[in-house]
Amino acid sequence: MGAPSALPLLLLFACCWAPGGANLSQDGYWQEQDLELGTLAPLDEVISSSMWSSPDMLASQDSQPWTSDETVVAGGTVKLQCQVKDHEDSSLQWSNPAQQTLYFGEKRALRDNRIQLVRSTPHELTISISNVALADEGEYTCSIFTMPVRTAKSLVTVLGIPQKPTISGYKLPLRENEHTTLHCQSSGSKPAAKLSWRKGDQELQGEQTRAQEDPSDKTFTVSSSVTFQVTREDDGVNIVCSVNHESLQGADRSATQRIEVLYKPTAMIRPDPPHPREGQKLLLHCEGHGNPVPKEYLWEKVSSEPPLKITQERALIFPFLNKSDSGIYGCTASSNMGTHKAFYTLNVNDPSPVPSSSSTYHAIIGGIVAFIVFLLLILLIFLGHYLIRHKGTYLTHEAKGSDDAPDADTAIINAEGGQSGGDDKKEYFI
Repeated sequence: MGAPSALPLLLLFACCWAPGGANLSQDGYWQEQDLELGTLAPLDEVISSSMWSSPDMLASQDSQPWTSDETVVAGGTVKLQCQVKDHEDSSLQWSNPAQQTLYFGEKRALRDNRIQLVRSTPHELTISISNVALADEGEYTCSIFTMPVRTAKSLVTVLGIPQKPTISGYKLPLRENEHTTLHCQSSGSKPAAKLSWRKGDQELQGEQTRAQEDPSDKTFTVSSSVTFQVTREDDGVNIVCSVNHESLQGADRSATQRIEVLYKPTAMIRPDPPHPREGQKLLLHCEGHGNPVPKEYLWEKVSSEPPLKITQERALIFPFLNKSDSGIYGCTASSNMGTHKAFYTLNVNDPSPVPSSSSTYHAIIGGIVAFIVFLLLILLIFLGHYLIRHKGTYLTHEAKGSDDAPDADTAIINAEGGQSGGDDKKEYFI
């Protein structure tokens, strides 16, 4: 046999000599491997792993397809794009997680109308899947049938949309200062959703969200509870449970429970008019508030026995105030939740001067007369202006003979003096 080839011996020496069992990378640099002392890798692996990058190896990298992972909401559409730089006269292919071929180049392989071809070129194969279901989740494979076959994986994550939550545990009636516990639940989320609570605009600290997986479709049912003490200010307030999940994309999905709180009544007394005077009519209104609303009112005057009256009306009426009505008055508003008493101090002021009816009548008559005189004055002024503009004029007419006299219907003859000499001279005033 001839002498052994020098190359395998050199490579074997290099492998054993390199610290920690280093070898050459495809970039031509030494890389460390976790090899135990005294162990050797197979010679063919050493040779293949310590070769310098060659043009053939670079070409194989160009033939490696690449994809990207995708996330889609259930019911939506996802696009799967596969690209390759050097196709080596081969076509790209997409397969589903069950390794069923979906598309080979432009040819559909699986009869599923949800899967459509978007783009097919020697360097790209892009398909779309509409109305995505939770069962469509998994790893999709893009392959190119070169020597050897090269593949790339695309992980498709399908988000399950959580259902509208429901609130339970509300029991009527709630009383002031009572503690209550409410429960909230939502199903269908994937991954598990989070629940949050708020009372009106105030955030409530509920317990941590609990999640239970449904093995049939890999979705989760989440639940949470919150306990809080109610006050009279909480009467009519909405308790809201909201679902937080990436599939909602900021949309609100919540449930609302309006709560009713029973509490003791309150009362206050309001006078009408605000500043009562002697001789006036006065109403004292007892304004009661509560849940339930007070239905009975007890009026009394302090240091006076017995109470004035018990009534369902809120007002105490004084038809004609006297000084003797002054004093402190109390109103007790009652409901089945309790009672509340309010007080008001009545001070009857002196009567205000009221004009008599006769003086009022005379004032009205005087106003009317003044108005008539004013109208007459205006009329005289207009008449004077008219007479000035159309004042009388004298017409002089020289009459010749007796036939020169003017018509008696249109002139007034004013003769001055007698006849003298020749022609008669006459003046007419029209």
